[in-house]
Amino acid sequence: MPFMINTMAGAKSSRLTQKENGLHGYISFDHDPIPDNYGAGIGFYVAVWPLIDEPLAGFQIGLPSTWIIPDNSDNKTTPLCPEGTLARKWTPRGPTWSSVFQTIEGGVGYWAGNHFRYGPPKFSMNGTPQCYDYEIGSPGWSFFYSDEALPDDRLGIAQLSNRLLIPPDGITFEGYPNGEFLGYTWMALPFTDPEEGPLPTGDQSWTCFLSAANFKGPIAFFIPETWSKIGKLFNYPFLFGRGLDARPGKAGGGAIEINTVPRFEAADSNGRIYARLPKLQFPVDEQGRSILVQEVTYYSKEALYDQFKAWRDQGIFCSGQFGQEGAIRPKLTPRLTRYDMAGVKIEGVEGESGIFETEVFAGNLWGLKWKAGIENNMAVFPQYYRYDGEQYAAVMESEVPAETSLTQQKFQLAGSGRPYNSTWVNINPRPKARPNKAKLAEGSGSDYSDKETLPRPKAGPFKVTLADGSVVTYYWYRFIDQPAFWQYTRSGNRYAWSADKKAKLQALVEKIQATWPIDRDYMAPPAFGQLVKIDPALIVTPPPGLEVGYVPIVVRQEPAKK
Repeated sequence: MPFMINTMAGAKSSRLTQKENGLHGYISFDHDPIPDNYGAGIGFYVAVWPLIDEPLAGFQIGLPSTWIIPDNSDNKTTPLCPEGTLARKWTPRGPTWSSVFQTIEGGVGYWAGNHFRYGPPKFSMNGTPQCYDYEIGSPGWSFFYSDEALPDDRLGIAQLSNRLLIPPDGITFEGYPNGEFLGYTWMALPFTDPEEGPLPTGDQSWTCFLSAANFKGPIAFFIPETWSKIGKLFNYPFLFGRGLDARPGKAGGGAIEINTVPRFEAADSNGRIYARLPKLQFPVDEQGRSILVQEVTYYSKEALYDQFKAWRDQGIFCSGQFGQEGAIRPKLTPRLTRYDMAGVKIEGVEGESGIFETEVFAGNLWGLKWKAGIENNMAVFPQYYRYDGEQYAAVMESEVPAETSLTQQKFQLAGSGRPYNSTWVNINPRPKARPNKAKLAEGSGSDYSDKETLPRPKAGPFKVTLADGSVVTYYWYRFIDQPAFWQYTRSGNRYAWSADKKAKLQALVEKIQATWPIDRDYMAPPAFGQLVKIDPALIVTPPPGLEVGYVPIVVRQEPAKK
């Protein structure tokens, strides 16, 4: 039962205490079964829009996205999460814990841990390599859980693009998008060979491709050892060959995840309880539709993996474009959502008795069909609810008694957050602004056994101000010398990479950067709508002498000085 607040009849206005657990649910879609050999990639286009019209504190909703897990469907009984991991405590996920063993998540959305909110959502990667013991959201930081960069033995995302910055607080967009689409795809690519020996590791580097109006191409990938080292860390050989480094990826549809939404609650003079949520808005077209997802596509190795490997090993050029002969677009089907407020069921939102239906429209487009609630070319999710003793029911604002003061309440706005910090620039002496071209090849075969001999950046610092009002500081590193690889280059580390392995990976990345431009359609273009623009401040140009083989590494993100 909701917490009751007594209000005095006749009171004109009073300040209520903002509460949590205002709304929870998954507005989702399913699709036809996927053939077993289509586990090498998944992608789609998702609408980008300001779900809220002002930045709110304590708010988390992920716009349509999906979750990728390694396909361990052959294992019916053996736990994948070792004793001592966080997810192993989640007993309903047993007996195998396959759904929380390893995941690739993230996407477009709002997260409670965002430090810098500005109205529109952001795009962020996220991976959970060790049963949710920690999460990786960028080439340096966790998924908003800490101001400080991850320790280097937990870094797992390697910066690949030399044209796009990846800030720890997420990728921002230009202006005020209103339903334009961002395409993103995760592709398993063989940047390196499989490894045997003390740390058996597969060859799959799950690589994130973006498709926006002003940027297209791969931005980063998960280093394969990120997924395999759990087996060695917990002395659990059963896990080798079962992570995302080796297994096909598996995803089951997609959803808007409504996670953390604040609420106000009050009772009238008769003791009847009413509640209010923030204004949640959706773009609509002239037919009353919110088109949110399109071009959901699964890929086999024939789409890109095979061509990429042939380019790496035999020099047969690969454009990076996804081959349609290895692509499948399953038929989407809607799911009916169960909404709740603080665990209590909500009625009157979706379905026959609600104001919208979840639908799949012609062209395999998924979204919402609105029957009411459209205001100024935006559809508004129900804000007000009445509790009847068993459930909440959506009501009109005019049905809420004035004595509750609910319509007068203001939700808490998010303030500017704390800076994201790293120690990398404290470890390394500041380089000159322009690189010494005579020394660009240094470091390719070096071992880095202590902080004094860690690779130094080749240029920087540089600073840009983003659309969210934050300032990002970054340096240029040789690709193989970026912090994510330090754990594999320290002398004395029995899992350290050989000089040959590092040199081959560096050479492959140089080929990618030299021949894969940011205006090529790697994903097939969307059939509907326009592409969103990424914040232009994030799109950078390498300094002279560092055009190929180097990457921009963000070392700090902080509020702009006033």
